[in-house]
Amino acid sequence: MLKLLNRESAILDFNRRVLAQARRADVPLLERLRYITIVSSNLDEFFEVRYADYLEAARSPHTTVSPADLRAVAAAAHALIDEQYRVFNDELVPALQDAGLVVLNHAERDAAQRRWVARFFEQQVRPLLVPVGLDPSHPFPQVANKSLNFICRLGGRDAFGRENLIAIVKVPRVLPRVIRLPDALCPGRQAYVVLTSVIRAHLGQLFPGRTVESFSQFRVTRDSDLDVDEDEATNLRQALRTGLSTRHYGQAIRLEVVHSCPEQLSQFLLTQFGLPEDALYRVNGPVNLGRLSQLIDQAVADDLRFPPFEPAWPTRRLPAGVPIFEALRRGDLLLHHPFESFDPVVQFLREAVHDPEVLAIKQTIYRTGEKSVLMELLIEAARRGKEVMCVVELKARFDEEANINWAERLEAVGAQVVYGIVGLKTHAKLLLVTRREGRKLQRYVHLSTGNYNPRTAQLYTDVGYLTADPGLALDADALFLQLASQVKLKAPRHMVTAPFGLHRRLLAHIHQVAQAARAGAPARIVAKVNALTDPALIHALTAAGQAGAQIDLIVRGACMLPPGVPGLTDRIRVRSVVGRFLEHSRVLYFCWGAAEDDEVLYLSSADWMTRNMLGRIELAWPVRDRAMRQRVIDECLVPYLHDTLDAWEQTPDGAYRRVGEHGVSAQQALMRRFATHKD
Repeated sequence: MLKLLNRESAILDFNRRVLAQARRADVPLLERLRYITIVSSNLDEFFEVRYADYLEAARSPHTTVSPADLRAVAAAAHALIDEQYRVFNDELVPALQDAGLVVLNHAERDAAQRRWVARFFEQQVRPLLVPVGLDPSHPFPQVANKSLNFICRLGGRDAFGRENLIAIVKVPRVLPRVIRLPDALCPGRQAYVVLTSVIRAHLGQLFPGRTVESFSQFRVTRDSDLDVDEDEATNLRQALRTGLSTRHYGQAIRLEVVHSCPEQLSQFLLTQFGLPEDALYRVNGPVNLGRLSQLIDQAVADDLRFPPFEPAWPTRRLPAGVPIFEALRRGDLLLHHPFESFDPVVQFLREAVHDPEVLAIKQTIYRTGEKSVLMELLIEAARRGKEVMCVVELKARFDEEANINWAERLEAVGAQVVYGIVGLKTHAKLLLVTRREGRKLQRYVHLSTGNYNPRTAQLYTDVGYLTADPGLALDADALFLQLASQVKLKAPRHMVTAPFGLHRRLLAHIHQVAQAARAGAPARIVAKVNALTDPALIHALTAAGQAGAQIDLIVRGACMLPPGVPGLTDRIRVRSVVGRFLEHSRVLYFCWGAAEDDEVLYLSSADWMTRNMLGRIELAWPVRDRAMRQRVIDECLVPYLHDTLDAWEQTPDGAYRRVGEHGVSAQQALMRRFATHKD
């Protein structure tokens, strides 16, 4: 029986691959720093969600998580964070200095710079700081998730003659974490100071008459899952709104302090937060490297960033001046983001809003952002009297508040807003427009592997599909009906949805491939997903590989299937591609023979995880046009199988090795292709 790899370790392994981008000499320097900040953000979410769940699972009476498992994951997390700070301090900081970008600590600042920082502290920082000296009437304060704080040990006595030794200084989130010094104070360089350095240099001024004997900045990461009982909640939106107010004060999971923090202070903090020793992370630098994104944004150094890339407009398939509905009547439109622009999707909705013949618009909303042209268009459509229905997923993690706000604005103008099915997240991405054309109603639909977010469409690879295909449109309409009315409907004819049939369909296709392999027929699987953690799918793939099928898995993140295990998975290859863009598209190819009908290719919103297959509303649809199917294969699969620059190959023990440091990058090749052909 195949022993699966640990999911949490696999997530940390992915972040090691992201961190490796920060060490690449062929990546522009500020982009290398950006990868450092991405790792910090990813690790925050890992502790807030994944590791928090892992700890909860370990406490279950029926747990399969052993103390050794917990220690191994904690050790791996410690090692990764230590490596992250080594890369930052030993490689990036010197390289930034050589490039004329310096971050000055107090000892490195000259007299004029210190005077400027002192004025900044007095005018901009000190008025917002309220140090709290701890005693029985001033207990340890509530410390919000991921907030910046200082702990101080004080000498002397307070104003009332008492020796209260410990004080806490909470740093408001409104203060900038990176401050650029005036150019006149550092000619020839761009100089910055971090907020922690500013406060650290002036801590003594917060405690007049006392001495600061020791101190440390600290930060606590908390369990951030919203705990809402959907079966008991009479109004899910109101229940989540209430839950958001307490999210920042969940169970403590991780404590970060600077490496110089005295043992006495770190132990005091561990006790206050009820944390064990292995939850303490001593870091050599700011406790939140993610905030250095502010330096990247402020720096004037275009040569240290990726060259600008302008997504192509599909001119041949969507000529300028041709209404999009007319173009779709001629044929389907496939968009490969970010190499192709997301603007046609915005145009599709904008034309629908302003077209008097459009009667109804229906859309799913998962992650769309706090500012969204698409949401504003839906609001305008409702104001114009069109029937607007939105399925808003209120539990899109860390986007709950934005989605609640959009839901309320949509309802205020008369749009019909529903929140999907109790117990199931609506993760499918689809947009349906119904238009009167003569005596009939014509439906147009957009399906996507990614979110309706124009900003992330420039950063994530995804595939969008615009069509007037009656079968797909009818299936989309039925899915919206089911999400609104919760009635039992016939299975869709062309789409495949979760949790109703997608899992079974994928297992059936894998079984078909295995049977073909046993019969000596061509047998091939290529799947590009963001994660592979579902045991049933993993064991089915293993059986197909043992039967002789050739299987290639392009898995960006966590993969629990160990490839190359003799006698079990030696015909399965797993690779991960980490490049300029975040790989996000899900493309699934199955071949079980030599005939034209012995293959199928799906685009999907779902990763191969149990939660996606059984706990979410997901969508997959076949690409039936042969030329378009070949295009997806040529752009989304083949380049990634031959990538020798950004690709990593997984070994049987779950480790990854980079394929090469020179050669071909799939993403770069696609950028060149679309930059030259523009179609």
